Amino acid sequence: MTDTTLEPHTEKNLRVALLCGGMVLGMLGAAYAAVPLYQLFCQITGFGGTTQKSDGNVKGIIDRQMTVRFDSNVGSELPWKVVAAAPVTDKIGTVETVVYTAKNLSDKPITGQASFNVVPEQTGIFFNKIECFCFTEQTLQPGEEVQMPVTFFVDPDIAQNTDLDTVRNITLSYTFYASNAEDR
Repeated sequence: MTDTTLEPHTEKNLRVALLCGGMVLGMLGAAYAAVPLYQLFCQITGFGGTTQKSDGNVKGIIDRQMTVRFDSNVGSELPWKVVAAAPVTDKIGTVETVVYTAKNLSDKPITGQASFNVVPEQTGIFFNKIECFCFTEQTLQPGEEVQMPVTFFVDPDIAQNTDLDTVRNITLSYTFYASNAEDR
C-alpha cells in the first residue's frame, strides 16, 4: 500500500516554489526595465525637468519673453573646470545656441559626461534641445579646454499652460561627472 497523502503537499509545494521563482524572475526583469522605462516616461512627459529633443522650432515665435539661465556642477571625482553659458533673454520660440566651456585641470586624460535638468520642473516639457553634449562621453587631454554648444528653444505652447503664465526664467543645469572608473 502506497501513501498518497504526501502527493498533494508535494504538488502544492512545487506550485508555490514555481510561483515564487516566477515572481523573483519578474521582479528581476522589472528592475532591469525600470531605468529605461523611467527615462522614457520623463522624456515623454517632461517629468523631473527632463527636456525634449527636437529638430527645430516649426511653431514660430511668440511675443512673450523668457530668460534662460545656465548652471554647471562638477562632481568631486572629476578634475574639470566648467564655465556655464551666459543667460539668454529672447522671445519664446527663438532658437538659441550657447556654449559651455570645460577644461581638464589634471595631468592625465579624463573622460566625463553630463546629465541635465530644467527648473522649474514643469517647464521641462516645453524646453527643446536641438543639439546637446549631454550623455555623450567627452575625453579631455591634460590641460585641454573644449567648447560644448547647446542649441535649444522654448516651445511656444508654453503660453497655453496657464500654470506657467508667471514663469519668466528657466534654468538649464548640467552636472558633470567622471564616466570611467579608471579616470578617478
